[in-house]
Amino acid sequence: MLKLRFEKKDSSPLKILCLGAHSDDIEIGCGGTIMRLIEEHPQLEIVWVVFSARAQRRREARASAQSIIGILQKKTIITKNFRDGFFPFEGYAIKDEFEALKKKFSPDLVMTHYRDDRHQDHRVISDLTWNTFRDHLILEYEIPKYDADLGSPNFFVHLNRSLCKKKVEILLNSFVSQKPNHWFTKDSFYSILNIRGIESNSPSRYAEGFYCRKIAF
Repeated sequence: MLKLRFEKKDSSPLKILCLGAHSDDIEIGCGGTIMRLIEEHPQLEIVWVVFSARAQRRREARASAQSIIGILQKKTIITKNFRDGFFPFEGYAIKDEFEALKKKFSPDLVMTHYRDDRHQDHRVISDLTWNTFRDHLILEYEIPKYDADLGSPNFFVHLNRSLCKKKVEILLNSFVSQKPNHWFTKDSFYSILNIRGIESNSPSRYAEGFYCRKIAF
């Protein structure tokens, strides 16, 4: 299998924009990939945006993000308080946030929600990502859920066992408010990592899967 690397032609740091509708989405969808990129590109710059994070969820989101990207010198963690489940009805205001982001930060890579995700908030963020960032590499991550909306990823990031362990520990330790949910378990998180590892022939047996709709070489 031909492998690609995130490398730039100049010496400027790799810039990544991580977008999540809710406070644990980025970690579930691409937390391992972000940690691997930090290991391989310690000078990279990240802007991490969570659009719905109120009260305890906000504290959890910031603590979790800090656990993943706190080591970086150039990082920005942004939490917004849009109402969970109502993004389609707050699209105008959320679009304004995207336009403000575009003026402040020009990423090399954007991590966002899967376009065909059945959660309405996730779809709004995905659609606005594509509307706003038209000359960027966009990778759409996936969130396993009751809706059974997982697709067939075409872009895989192999993760070693250590990174997977760290990802799962951060999720379970950071998002205490989510523990009552039957799906928020160690087994759930390892299962999807294992399935994507099998599909991509990962040496470690683990991987995160993404949907890459447009790529230029």
